[in-house]
Amino acid sequence: MSILEALFTSPVGKLVAAKAGLAEPPVLRRGRLLPTGAVALASLPGGGIAADVLDALGIDTIDPLLDVAENRTPDDKGRPQPPRYEARPGALVIDATGVRTIAELELIRQVLRPVMKGLEKSGRVIFLATEADAVEGLEAKAVAQSIDGIMRTVGKELRGGATANLVLLAPGVGVEDLTSTLSFLLEGRSAFVSGQVWRVAPRKAGDAVGADHDADRPFADRVVVVTGAARGIGAAIARTFHRDGAKIVAVDVPAAGDALAGVANALRGSALQLDITAPDAGARIAAHVAQVHGPDAKIFAIIHNAGITRDKMLANLDDKLWASVLEVNLAAEMRINEVLLDPTLPGGLAENARIVGIASTSGWAGNKGQTNYAASKAGVMGLVRAESVELADRPITTNAVAPGFIETEMTGAIPFVQREVFRRTNSLGQGGAPVDVAETIGYLCDPASGGVDGQVIRVCGQNLIGR
Repeated sequence: MSILEALFTSPVGKLVAAKAGLAEPPVLRRGRLLPTGAVALASLPGGGIAADVLDALGIDTIDPLLDVAENRTPDDKGRPQPPRYEARPGALVIDATGVRTIAELELIRQVLRPVMKGLEKSGRVIFLATEADAVEGLEAKAVAQSIDGIMRTVGKELRGGATANLVLLAPGVGVEDLTSTLSFLLEGRSAFVSGQVWRVAPRKAGDAVGADHDADRPFADRVVVVTGAARGIGAAIARTFHRDGAKIVAVDVPAAGDALAGVANALRGSALQLDITAPDAGARIAAHVAQVHGPDAKIFAIIHNAGITRDKMLANLDDKLWASVLEVNLAAEMRINEVLLDPTLPGGLAENARIVGIASTSGWAGNKGQTNYAASKAGVMGLVRAESVELADRPITTNAVAPGFIETEMTGAIPFVQREVFRRTNSLGQGGAPVDVAETIGYLCDPASGGVDGQVIRVCGQNLIGR
């Protein structure tokens, strides 16, 4: 710890920081924990699916349209009191799937106003809306985008570790398509996901959730491959999938062999020392799965976590540094997928498999000195979107997460002041944890998440740079 960091974290330093508007960030609710307070459900005109989803999840709700009094009795000085809920809610779900007019946006304001200061810590505001392409008329399409703007602003105004997110529904979405998404957003698993928008569509044919599906252990007896698993985010991904029942295949370069073995042994999985840029990397992963788990075994999910940085200003960036980053972060993933997607390959991807790539907010918004890295991570976003189209006739989903500033051993080496800036340039005022990335990936890979395909979800606490 540097002298500056020690001073900043001392009692006097914390007091000075708080006076300067740099108060200690809130402790986030993590894991498979629902809010403590009640879930308020605002089913606006034309809505209704949220009530059915929450009922399917066994979550009781209160109706904010009944429990909020807009015109309360004036206080002792004759001033109108602000609206409030009778009890502090833990979450507000706004079903705006039927909202089509500017006038109806007033209902959103009414139910939101009391929670902006009345939501419990680590609370949730979740919007459900119909995607603009699925509504008719100029006003309806404009209003669909208005809801997006409301959600992003709400995420920046909430305090105490509370988050706001928007889920857009494609035509034909049913209750079974939404349960995993609403569960994820209400629980602590979504702690560092805020200000984000993604789309849920009907699950593909052949991707039904089995009757034996266990929401707490969705990967029971399923093989999950994690690259770059020896440490940091990769190790957290492996641990999270193991917690949820998976058989882990941990992959990393030979130089990380000892750490890799430690992760694999702790999770009762297997380790594969492999340079993913090798031409036969995909074939070697499949061969390992078939050897360890049997010739009929298939990979249910592969998480392409392995990645490198070689940062230089573009004026100083040579062809070797450029190529190495694009090779590891993007090209290798493409080659491995191509091999594992062969349905006849022993140890390849299952017919209802999940593929997840790791993008980055640097790929979303760019970052000084990271042209090569930004290119590779933006490429991952383009790859999963394109693969979802190519695989439209197969019940396989491809998605990506885009982490922001996540606290790891690598980020611990960043100079203190610069690190504090990175930590605090998001709506939650702190860096994320590796488990936040892992939990989001687990949600995307859940057998019940088949309606989420070709999506990129930022795990960045609503980073203030870029959208």
